[in-house]
Amino acid sequence: MYGVLIGLDLSALLLFFIPLFVAIDAPGVLPIFLSLTEGLDKKQKRKLITEATLTALAVSLVFLIGGQVIFSFLGITENDFRVGGGIVLLVLSVNDLLFSHKRQRDPESTVGVVPIGIPLIMGPAALTAILILVDLQGYLPTIISLAANPLIVWLVFRYADVVTKVVGQAGSKRLPNRFLT
Repeated sequence: MYGVLIGLDLSALLLFFIPLFVAIDAPGVLPIFLSLTEGLDKKQKRKLITEATLTALAVSLVFLIGGQVIFSFLGITENDFRVGGGIVLLVLSVNDLLFSHKRQRDPESTVGVVPIGIPLIMGPAALTAILILVDLQGYLPTIISLAANPLIVWLVFRYADVVTKVVGQAGSKRLPNRFLT
């Protein structure tokens, strides 16, 4: 019943698309994006959205092509990477919660590359998912799902106002600035 796209079953493509979609979690990152870009005009936000999305795509493609080679050379397993990424995120979170400062951040700084592009859009979970997907089925379905997900991220961020109206106030609760400094 499913159509065929480039010799691949659409149900199989969905099996590769969904793990990346969940790992990237564009709707979940949206409140953080809105908090980080508060105070920017539309032109600056559009530039930042493109910068963040292209950064995430570039890192994911580099990781797709060279990730396994680098990991095997260094003796790092996928589970090591997961644990390491989790520890980094834990340390950053604890640091923000315990040692938050009352200073105002500069919204015009390069938040498009770090932290929005890396690690919010393309973090350890998404990079690990890429490695697993390549191992399971190869490069073609992974590249197709990898091309679709940054497009969705770009659309969610670009039309953030519409998305926040759909999910409501509770679904789009922004983080206080003290957590983002």
